Amino acid sequence: MKRYFILLSLCLLASYQAQSQVLISLLFGDKLNSEYIEFGLDGGADFSSLEGISSNMGPNFYLGFYFDMNIKKSPDWIFNTGVIVKSTMGAEDIAVYSLNNPDLDAAFEGGSVQRKINYFNVPLVIKRKFGDRFYLGAGTMLGLRYKAHDLFTNRVIDKEDLSYKLDIKDQTTALDAGLMGSINYKLMSKMGMNINLKYYYGLVNINKNPVEGKQYNRSIYLGVGIPIGSGKNKKHQDVETAPHGETN
Repeated sequence: MKRYFILLSLCLLASYQAQSQVLISLLFGDKLNSEYIEFGLDGGADFSSLEGISSNMGPNFYLGFYFDMNIKKSPDWIFNTGVIVKSTMGAEDIAVYSLNNPDLDAAFEGGSVQRKINYFNVPLVIKRKFGDRFYLGAGTMLGLRYKAHDLFTNRVIDKEDLSYKLDIKDQTTALDAGLMGSINYKLMSKMGMNINLKYYYGLVNINKNPVEGKQYNRSIYLGVGIPIGSGKNKKHQDVETAPHGETN
């Protein structure tokens, strides 16, 4: 019961501050890990684009936490979920559009626009184990947008020394959803660090502006998953299951 209470607290805190989430994860990781549940932090680089604009964006840093839960206590089938509390999607090198201000339009003529949309993303993936260390997964991911802006830049003397940030939150949908596929490689056969590659294919038109047309999120995540407290938890379980009088 205590484990699920901590999980609920983590999910609620994730919607406020990523820094608080990471701190809570580090403090309570050993309470969330068990023989059939692996809890940890997942972070790395994400490469996103917006279909409809045909423009990719350079790597951004993403960070979150994950749960790998054995289905029917089988190590070959795993349900993966969690929250990516810091996730940026969007595109760059978008053509400059009118800001309905003659001075700003003149200043940014010939420049470019970078679109950044920040989400809390929740993956829901079923993973199948192949061999000792490889996992292939498929499922969905749900996103809650909490911030979005267009950054206009232009060169006056040095590169991009003129900039203007425009809030476009009201021009994007609050929710996103799509398909997700994943590949995981565990550096250890049991609980331990893993390298993962995930691809997200958005199915929701996230753009409310009909002039710009439909836009769909696409993103590649390349990261590392690190179990938190699993070693401490395993030692505790070994002590509990050892015969009376033995503490090895």
